[in-house]
Amino acid sequence: MMGWCRSGVCSALTLLALLFPLRQDGGCCLGLNLPGSGDLEKSPHSDPDPWEVLHRSRRSWVWNQFFVLEEYTGNEPLYVGKLHSDVDKGDGKVKYVLSGEGATSIFTIDENTGDIHATKRLDREAQAYYTLQAQAVDRLTNLPVEPRSEFVVKVQDINDNEPKFPDGPYLAGVPEMSPLGTMVVQVAATDADDPTYGNSARVIYSIIHGQPYFSVEPKTGVIRTALPNMDRETRDQYVLVIQAKDMVGQMGGLSGTTSVTVTLTDVNDNPPRFTHKNYQYTVQESLPVQSVVARIKAADADIGSNAEMDYRIMDGDGPGIFNITTDEDTQDGVLLLLKPLDFETKSSFSMRIEATNRNIDSNFLSSGPFSDTTSVRVTVEDVNEPPVFSSPLSKLIVSEDAKTGTSIGRVSAHDPDTSNNAIRYSIDRNTDLERFFNVDALSGVISTAKPLDREANSIHNLTIFAIESQDPTQIGRGVALITVLDINDNAPVFAIDYETVLCENTMPGQVIQTVSAVDKDEPLSGHRFYFALAAPVAGNLNFTLRDNKDNTASILTKRGGFSRREQPVYRLPVLIVDNGSPALSSTNTLSVRVCDCDSDSVALSCGAVAYAATGLSTGALLAILGCIITLLVMVLLIVTMRRRRKEPLILEEERDIRENIVRYDDEGGGEEDTEAFDMVTLRNLNVIRDPNVRRDVTPDTPTFFHYPSTARPSYKSLPDNVVFREFIWERLKDADVDPSAPPYDSLQTYAFEGSGSVAESLSSLESLSTDSDQNYDYLSNWGPRFKKLADLYGNSDSASVFS
Repeated sequence: MMGWCRSGVCSALTLLALLFPLRQDGGCCLGLNLPGSGDLEKSPHSDPDPWEVLHRSRRSWVWNQFFVLEEYTGNEPLYVGKLHSDVDKGDGKVKYVLSGEGATSIFTIDENTGDIHATKRLDREAQAYYTLQAQAVDRLTNLPVEPRSEFVVKVQDINDNEPKFPDGPYLAGVPEMSPLGTMVVQVAATDADDPTYGNSARVIYSIIHGQPYFSVEPKTGVIRTALPNMDRETRDQYVLVIQAKDMVGQMGGLSGTTSVTVTLTDVNDNPPRFTHKNYQYTVQESLPVQSVVARIKAADADIGSNAEMDYRIMDGDGPGIFNITTDEDTQDGVLLLLKPLDFETKSSFSMRIEATNRNIDSNFLSSGPFSDTTSVRVTVEDVNEPPVFSSPLSKLIVSEDAKTGTSIGRVSAHDPDTSNNAIRYSIDRNTDLERFFNVDALSGVISTAKPLDREANSIHNLTIFAIESQDPTQIGRGVALITVLDINDNAPVFAIDYETVLCENTMPGQVIQTVSAVDKDEPLSGHRFYFALAAPVAGNLNFTLRDNKDNTASILTKRGGFSRREQPVYRLPVLIVDNGSPALSSTNTLSVRVCDCDSDSVALSCGAVAYAATGLSTGALLAILGCIITLLVMVLLIVTMRRRRKEPLILEEERDIRENIVRYDDEGGGEEDTEAFDMVTLRNLNVIRDPNVRRDVTPDTPTFFHYPSTARPSYKSLPDNVVFREFIWERLKDADVDPSAPPYDSLQTYAFEGSGSVAESLSSLESLSTDSDQNYDYLSNWGPRFKKLADLYGNSDSASVFS
C-alpha cells in the first residue's frame, strides 16, 4: 500500500486512511505511509470486506489533495508531500514516477524517497489546482508494482490582487434640484483573489473626492446625492473619486479607485426674462412686406427644450401690421412686417410682447410665472416714394372712327410724400410702338395720335409713367387698358375662294355651289348678310342666285346643255350686303368652270377642249413681250454710255516719255546724282512735238538764263540745269498757245537739280562777317527770283543793309 503525507496534516490523513481505505486494484493499493502505520495496512491479497466495498462506491471525500501556498518566495524548492508504497522495503528496488500537469516543469519527485517539491512560484489566479498521477515501478524491470494513482495539488490563496473597476471610469447624470439621497449610479469592483477563502475578495466602497455633494454606500457601491437642490446653472458637473478596498476595509488590505463624472441635467426651473423693459426700433416706410423689423431676445438660463419659448403680441397698435415668430435655432423673437408702412398715414407703432416657456415643469410652478413681457416701439422713417396712381388700372373706351386728337380719358397720380411734388406723365413707348396715343404731360389726358383700326388691334395695353418733377428718378407706373369699339367699316366678302365645277350634263334648277360670307367687323347684334347677283348679270340666262336667309346663298342653273367648246369658264359677280349702319357691300366674282363629268357628276376634265390648248395665253404673250422690251432698253443704255465715253486727257506715249521714274531706297550722291532718272528723253532736243498734244501749264517765271530772242542756243552747250529748265518751259509755252489743249492745267514734276547752283553758297553766316567787301551786283542777273536780294545787297554795302 502506498500513501502520501504532508507535514502538519499527517495525523488527520492517517485517521482518514484508517477509516476510508483506498480501492484495491490488481492486488495493490496506494495509501499513506506514516511512522508506525504499517500495522494498519491490509494485505493486497486479502478479500474485500463488504462494508469496505460499500464505502468505496461513495467516495465523497476529497482527501487525496495537497495544498501549496501561492507566491512562495523561499530560496529552496517548496516541499509539497511524500509518496510511499508498502512494496518499498527500502532496498532501492522501487522507483517513484510522477506525471500530469506541471510534472517535471513545476513539480518534481525524488524517485527514491517519493518526496514531492514545487520548483516555481505558483499563482492561484493563473491556475488554482494541478492534477498529477503517481506510480511505483520496479527499478530493474520498469514494471509497475502499484497501480497508477491520481491526486490534486491545490494552490492556496493569499491576498495579492487589488480590487479593480472593469466598467470605470463612469459617466452619470442626475437632474438638478434632485432631493437628498437621489441615486446617481452604482459602481462595482472585482477582486481576483479567492472569494471562498478569507476576506481577500471582500470589498468595501468609500468616496475619496466628491464630498459633501455625493455619498456612496460601502457594500453596494450605490452613489447618491448628499445635498438637496443642486443648481445646474451654478455648477453643472462634478468629478468623484471612488475607492474599493478588500479585506473588508481592514488595515493591510489592497485598494483600487475609479472616477465618476456626474453631470446635472437641466430642468425647467428658470422663467424667461427680457433684458430690457422697453425696446425701440426704426424702419423706413419702403420696407417690403414680410421683412424682418427686429429680433427680440428673452434670456432663459435653462437649455434645450426647457429654454424653448413662444412670443406673441399682446396689445397695442401692432397687431395686423406686425407679427412675431420664434427662431427655433436661437429662440429669438422675430418681428415681421405684414402690411406696407406709410409714414404719411402713421409714423410710429407701440405694442407689448410676451415670451412664454413652452415646456413648464409642474414641480417648479412655485418659482413664479414662466413668462415675461416687454414694450416695443417701432418708428417709421419717411422716404421719397414714387408717384402713386389713384387707380392702377384705368379702363378706357374709344371708337375706331375717332379722329386724331380725340380725348378718350384721363389718368391721375399723386406724390405720396408730404412734399406733394408736381407730376409729369408719359407713355412707355414699348407698349405703344406705333404711337397710336399721346398723353398730356401735365393733365394726364390720353388722346388718339393717329387713326385706329379695331380689326388690326382691338385692345391697347399702355403703361403710363408718372414722374416727379423734382426727382425724375421717382417713377410710378400705371396701366391704361384702351378698348377700341367697332364700326361698320369692312364690307363682307366670300368666306373662301370657291372652286365651282359645272358639269356639261347639268340639268336646269340644279344647285352648283353654296357660298357664305365673312366680315371683319363684329356688330353687337351679330352678322346678317344679303346675297344677290350683280345688276349687269341679274337677268342672265345661265345662272340664278337664291338667298337662304342664313348667311348663305345657293347658285342654281337656269338651263342645261353647257358646253366647254362654247365657253369653258363663267364668271358670276355676286353682291353681298351686311346689316351695318350704314350697310356696306362688295361684289365677289365666282368662277364656274365647265367640266366633262361621268354619270356620277364627277369631273373628268375641265376648261377649254384640246384643240384650243395649242396657242399661247394672253398672259404668256405679255410676259414674253415684256422681256423683249427690257432687253432693248438695256442695249440702248449700253450704246449711249459708250458714245458718251471721252478720250483720255493724257496719251500713253506721252506719259511714257514724260515720266520714267525708278526709285531706290538709298540717299544717293546729292545734287550730282542723276542715276534715278531717265535723262535720255530730256536731253533729246530733236524730239518732234505734236501741236495737238496736250502740254503742261506755263511756268510762273520766265527762264533764268538770258539769251537773244532771235535765236535759240544749242541745248547741248548749256549746263544740265539750264537745259532742263528751258526744255520744260518750251513744252509749257507750246501747250499754252495750243488751241486744242484742254481748259485745265496738268502739273508734271521733274525731281532733278542738275549740276549745281551757279549762286554757290548763300549762307548768311559769311554775310555777317566784319569788313566784308563782297560784291552782290551779280544777283540782278539771276532773274526775278533773286530780285529782292539784289535790291538789298546790290546797290549798298552790307553795313547799311544790316544796320
